[in-house]
Amino acid sequence: MIEIRWHGRGGQGAVTSIEMLALAAIKEGKYAQGFPSFGPERRGAPVAAFNRIDDKRIKVRSAIYDPDVVVVLDPSLVGLVNVLEGLKPDGILIVNTQKSPEEVGKELNFKGAVATVDASKIAWQELGVPITNTTMLGALVKVVDLIKAKSLEAPLEERFGRLAPKNINAFKRAYKEVKISKSAN
Repeated sequence: MIEIRWHGRGGQGAVTSIEMLALAAIKEGKYAQGFPSFGPERRGAPVAAFNRIDDKRIKVRSAIYDPDVVVVLDPSLVGLVNVLEGLKPDGILIVNTQKSPEEVGKELNFKGAVATVDASKIAWQELGVPITNTTMLGALVKVVDLIKAKSLEAPLEERFGRLAPKNINAFKRAYKEVKISKSAN
């Protein structure tokens, strides 16, 4: 089972990300959960959201305390929120930032795999807004062997309707542009 924790701010699409990922995994015949955790429910407030994906039935219904993967949609949360809390030592950290994976790993003193992508730039260029959820899905799908990229197209089309092509382009660009370092330090 793969457990993922997403960090974002209200209105950035973390909850949409978990829903799209879970739907794509289910479409592939896997079992999936996606659930949010809200503090103060307002736009811009830090939020966390979670996914579990497995090839067999998922019986656990608790919060995720020791994720395999952490995805950070908003780089301003690094330092504000302990994004590494509970992340397994051999886990994967994926961050929306202009920094290199090596810089992020060194800054956070994280020795596991680090991936970075300038999701904000891609979102502005492809969508015209700084909503990074579909871009970060692209980075996640490239870095973690969970699902096929093609499996996300139908959920994205259903969710975004006429805006789906732009979101799919943002997803594909992040998939291509993400940078990965297996060991940051």
